[in-house]
Amino acid sequence: MLQHRLHQPNQMLPFRLVQAGNRIVLAFVICAMLGISLFDATASAAPYEGYNYGYDGKPIKAPLPYEPSRSWTGEALGVGALNSPEDMTIGPDGTMYVLDTGNNRLIALNDKLKPKWVVSRFTNQGATDTFERPQGLFVTEDNRIYVADTGKARIVELTPEGNFVRALGTPKSDMIRADLQYVPIKLVVDRTKRFYVVSKGVFDGIMELSPEGEFNGFIGVNPVLYNPIELFWKQFATKEQRKQMALFIPVEFNNISLDDEGFMYVTTADEMSTEPVRRLNPSGVDVLKRKGYEKPMGDLYFSNSATMGGFSTLIAVTADKFGMYSVLDNKRGRIFTYDKEGKLLYIFGQNGDKFGQFKAPIDLEMSGDKVLILDKGSNQIIVFEPTRYGRVLRKAVELTEVGNEEEAEAAWEEALKLNNNLDMAHVGLGKAKLRAGESEEAIHEFRQGMRPDYYSRALKSYRKQLIWDQFGLFATLCVVLVVGLIIGNQMLKGRLASEPGKIRFAWKLMFRPFKSFWELKYEQAGHWGFSLLLLLIFIILSVIKRQFTGFIIFQSLETQFSIWMEVQVAVIPFFLWCIANWSLTTLMDGEGKFKEIVTATGYALMPLIVMQIPLLILSNIMTQEETSFYYMLESISYIWCALLLFVGMLTVHQYTASKTVVTMGLTFVVIGIILFLGLLAFSLGQQMIMFVSTVYQEISFRIGEG
Repeated sequence: MLQHRLHQPNQMLPFRLVQAGNRIVLAFVICAMLGISLFDATASAAPYEGYNYGYDGKPIKAPLPYEPSRSWTGEALGVGALNSPEDMTIGPDGTMYVLDTGNNRLIALNDKLKPKWVVSRFTNQGATDTFERPQGLFVTEDNRIYVADTGKARIVELTPEGNFVRALGTPKSDMIRADLQYVPIKLVVDRTKRFYVVSKGVFDGIMELSPEGEFNGFIGVNPVLYNPIELFWKQFATKEQRKQMALFIPVEFNNISLDDEGFMYVTTADEMSTEPVRRLNPSGVDVLKRKGYEKPMGDLYFSNSATMGGFSTLIAVTADKFGMYSVLDNKRGRIFTYDKEGKLLYIFGQNGDKFGQFKAPIDLEMSGDKVLILDKGSNQIIVFEPTRYGRVLRKAVELTEVGNEEEAEAAWEEALKLNNNLDMAHVGLGKAKLRAGESEEAIHEFRQGMRPDYYSRALKSYRKQLIWDQFGLFATLCVVLVVGLIIGNQMLKGRLASEPGKIRFAWKLMFRPFKSFWELKYEQAGHWGFSLLLLLIFIILSVIKRQFTGFIIFQSLETQFSIWMEVQVAVIPFFLWCIANWSLTTLMDGEGKFKEIVTATGYALMPLIVMQIPLLILSNIMTQEETSFYYMLESISYIWCALLLFVGMLTVHQYTASKTVVTMGLTFVVIGIILFLGLLAFSLGQQMIMFVSTVYQEISFRIGEG
């Protein structure tokens, strides 16, 4: 009714009120068109798409686990503009502390993000004192506050109310190098009040200080990263050249945090490190689990641009009570979250100028299920809240951690519905089913999740259960199999003895190669056509092996493959060997004809053919711990084949053993030459075709113009 009345000519509202209302509406429209936010706290969807990494390390699409809900500037918090803040933490009582480095002050906010107090000056031994470029902040379980006052090379302790307690200056010790400069940038304090300090420019590790600030030693020393090429050239360089080369020194830490169990998460400053995130125990030993598809190291794929290219630069870590931890990538503004085993759960965040993007993210914290990012570049705190996908995924991990299989299974199934590319959901389902005693279903899930270690556990459990349940059947089958082998062997031996033929000769050749190859050359015991048949059988068995080898041995989810490729892998090397060997031995007084070389090479494949079926069966019933037996049998078959080939070439060409070894080695050289000439001819052929095609197009164009 009000809107209708406003459009009537004889309206009762004053004209000025209508005009003011129109101005307000117009202002809102203009602000919306220009993308101007009227408030600091603004709800919005993320301005980027979600992604994750699959088991093969390639990026795949994924729902966003978190979306930006609001951002807080210093003005919105009621403490004035922030200036290059460096650290942020949340105390046990829910108080949020922000270290406003550029303004040399510490800000305390309650759980409603309302100011409690701000410390920029304090009384130290009767005199007024201030911070100088403080960069590190830690709050203990009893709400004691410790600040790494970087500019003054000290640690400042404050009460929960922000009152000064003491300042710990540069530690003195004979164990510290004389040229070491103490510049504390980050710190944590354990339950025994020991300090663990990251000092800028210190490559010896993390400095451990006593509760009184005395130096105890270094822990968690980073290993030295060598550049093999520079290390090689350094051996031949002069003294002056060596001075100009890069020094091989340990990698420097850049941040440290403490989890609920008292372990320290640290990140390294070198983006080339293969282990940029570590979890150190009080002795400095890295105990971080890395059981994911890749190590926790941020992005696996990235561009080659000058600013956004290269490996992730990880600068901060925060962990929750379930062992999940999130790592902040300063280079691209990503937050990577992993479970306690090092499996990547999800990724979100991005650098940019839109709402919810960062300019220079410097720290992150968890507040309940929310993630808070401190952005040094835009001087604000950005709050992210979980989406349905993020909540379900975290719930699934938490339920799995506490052992609630039934609810965890339901949560993983829901997560899989929201993201069918989530490989680790299959792993979570497999764990739930394995704990529930459903080994067969767990095997399927672990295979889908590409986890051979868990697959092996499930297979072992299923195998044990199957043998126990069907013991009578297995015992009967074993007896029948043994009796059948004995009877079959006697019947086959008698038949082969009475009817000598190609199969018997091929079998005998495996165990009596010298005599058999002699018969092959001089008594025509073998046939080149049968050797090609053996090659065909080898190809067929290779295709079957490629398709049906057990998951423990061949870890792939591909259901389609090229049979032609398998044929090429067998046929091309076979005939390359035969052609190269014949070409070479013709010039080295070899007596073997091409047909004899083909025949001998084909018969030498017998061990590979005989072992394929047993290996195929074993691959499907072996656990991961038993695969050494599989690889041993496979190695024996290849060595056996190589020995038969050696004896075959020695007999066919009538060489000595030493000359046979030389000619076989030179055969591989000739194969390389043939491949090089083939590639060269192929390249020249392509260029010739392109030239002819270009000339033809030019002539056609000229004729068309005429």
